[in-house]
Amino acid sequence: MTTSRAGEVGEAEMSDERPDPSTPTTPPPPSASAAGVPLLLRPRREPFEYGLLPIPKLIFSDGTLTLGPLRDKLLGLSSPCSGCVDALALAEALQISPDLARLVLDTLASVLPSDTPDPAGTADVYDLVLFLYIQSYKRLLPKAHKDSAAVADVWPSTSAFDGYFSALSPIQLVRSNSRRSMPSQADEEAHQLSYLQKHMANILGLLAESVEGEDDESLVLTLERFEHLSFLIQISEKGGEEIPLRQAPPFFANSDPDMPAVPVPAAQVHDWLLQNIADSLEHAAEKVRVKENGPVNTSDLDVAMTDACMSHTRTQSSSSLSGTSVHNNAGYSRSQSFVEGFSKASVVKQASDIKGHSVKVLNCHDSVIYVLAPLKYATIYGCSDATVVLGAIGKAVRVEHCERVQVITAARRIRIANCRECVFFLGVNQQPLILGDNHKLQVAPFNTFYSQLEEHMAQVGIDATISRWNEPLVLGMVDPHDSLSHPAGVSDVQAESATCLDPDQFSSFLIPKWLGVESLGSTKYNPFPLPEIYKASEKKNNSVVCDIQQAIRDAQLEESRKRELACALHVHFKDWLYASGNIRQLYCLQGD
Repeated sequence: MTTSRAGEVGEAEMSDERPDPSTPTTPPPPSASAAGVPLLLRPRREPFEYGLLPIPKLIFSDGTLTLGPLRDKLLGLSSPCSGCVDALALAEALQISPDLARLVLDTLASVLPSDTPDPAGTADVYDLVLFLYIQSYKRLLPKAHKDSAAVADVWPSTSAFDGYFSALSPIQLVRSNSRRSMPSQADEEAHQLSYLQKHMANILGLLAESVEGEDDESLVLTLERFEHLSFLIQISEKGGEEIPLRQAPPFFANSDPDMPAVPVPAAQVHDWLLQNIADSLEHAAEKVRVKENGPVNTSDLDVAMTDACMSHTRTQSSSSLSGTSVHNNAGYSRSQSFVEGFSKASVVKQASDIKGHSVKVLNCHDSVIYVLAPLKYATIYGCSDATVVLGAIGKAVRVEHCERVQVITAARRIRIANCRECVFFLGVNQQPLILGDNHKLQVAPFNTFYSQLEEHMAQVGIDATISRWNEPLVLGMVDPHDSLSHPAGVSDVQAESATCLDPDQFSSFLIPKWLGVESLGSTKYNPFPLPEIYKASEKKNNSVVCDIQQAIRDAQLEESRKRELACALHVHFKDWLYASGNIRQLYCLQGD
């Protein structure tokens, strides 16, 4: 189809809706592309990092061949007014259970750019189709697969892990791969962008519509459909802030704000996107070359919260918890914060320390990590023998490849994969999702607070009256997207669920006063109500402690016997500190 034909269609659509010429209108701003501003196109990390589900019926490897008819079927089942479908309609279309359909919609909601979830629990059909399309990203392929084009979608390369790591523990897996051989954040983003480059024609085909009276290949794209791409991509000026997707291309510029923009040929949109993707990949490659050979422009990089390999050190923020405006600043939309490489340390990060809307806690061992801030996303990866306390996480938490880690978080949802002997103290509004190869996981009610917790929960939309910590949802197969744990060719295995922590082992976790956060907010206690059995157990344990203290005070002992008793208590206390892992809490006090 030609451009002139698209113009005729647009003129016909607009002819009955022309505004009164006497009515003044504000001309739209010119597009960044039309203004000659260099653009940087980047993938949105969130759908790829938090949105992949190991459900075979969601993974379509034939591009639009199946998804095209599925889109049409979903549109037929959708609400005529909103173009949205609910879980029952999705279950019917995909032939899956309503529970799995709700999981799909909840997962999609957690990775959409919008911060406001649909209270009706529905999803826009076009967002849903894009979500289903990218489920093929990172999929594992049979060993005998010879399609080099399809193999290129697998990351990391399957051959690097074939048949070698399946018997190793999560931490051994992480440690057996040096940092040089594992994909970095930049590597992952470059691969995501290359994936979009390869599949963009199919993606646009799912969003486009045929022009009436033309053949099937004459596809046009409206501005409304084009804006669905904001689920997958972000565009910014080079060295500047993110710009709205509608303002980036030249073909939707200068349309009258009181009338629909003129549809444009999908081929024209495709050419423009491919050019910008190619330019962005070249820009990323240039950054790598500059980094290897000279100084870098730090405004283009993610913000590293801490330097690695600091040991026996307490890192404490002295800044206020009140700095939360960063989450609404487009300039921080690409930034994320890292807490990485700590051993035998206590690390404290508060809201004003965080850049961007997400944090990653990576490769921390025998440490206590506090991230007391309202965030959208959090990842805990490759940690062992550690306690990680996360503040309010409004979209999703991801925990992978961890051993003997305690995670304490108030969050909308959590996804746990390939972990061993970990305990999760959760205040979560949705069922915890457990997948992959896990062993001896335990879940328990949320067990702590800090002074601004309730304010942070309100900012990111977490409801303290709903906690589904004890309803883990287990997907009973190996994650087909995780080539690190299960190389290509490994057959599906039954996933192991989590058990509820014995109430006798439950206790509240006290965030130390020396963090400097005890008087900055109004939260005075755990905002999530404890189940009665845990509340009774905690009360009993506290009563036992009080009884012992009183008995010691009332005992009529000689001084020598008092010294013996004190010495015995110190020995047992020291043994408990080491056995429980709480000895790490004392490392940070050595310099105080």
